[in-house]
Amino acid sequence: MTIEELLAFAGRHPYLSMGLAGLTVAILYTEVAGLFRGYKTLRPAELTGLINRDEALVIDLSPIADFERGHIAGSKSVQMSQFDPESKLLAGAKAHPVVVVCRTGVTAAGAASRLKKAGFQHVYLLDGGIAAWRQADLPLVKGRA
Repeated sequence: MTIEELLAFAGRHPYLSMGLAGLTVAILYTEVAGLFRGYKTLRPAELTGLINRDEALVIDLSPIADFERGHIAGSKSVQMSQFDPESKLLAGAKAHPVVVVCRTGVTAAGAASRLKKAGFQHVYLLDGGIAAWRQADLPLVKGRA
């Protein structure tokens, strides 16, 4: 396909061309923003490896009732309203892997950014949160931690 053919196609199908350009810009923006946010996202299988290999500290920001219905084994419950990178729970973890999770992964993103700004070196976010963990058919523990 030549440039002339591509331009002719774009001229005949302006809405398709604009849609493609918009999607391309959105994908590029998402990828570039991911490089500058400071923390990494993990899929559930990657998180299990990090927990087993590096003894990562998992902080669950879910509401208490949701946490008690099901959480990742060994995770610590911290309410978002009480989340503080300088807390006693996190004080010794600045050089260790810290993973923040919530139900969907949205709330935890803000906490991950705060940890990175506070000087934590290895900050991770469970992409998709506990919902992704469940979808991967991984076990959850019920009750308090």
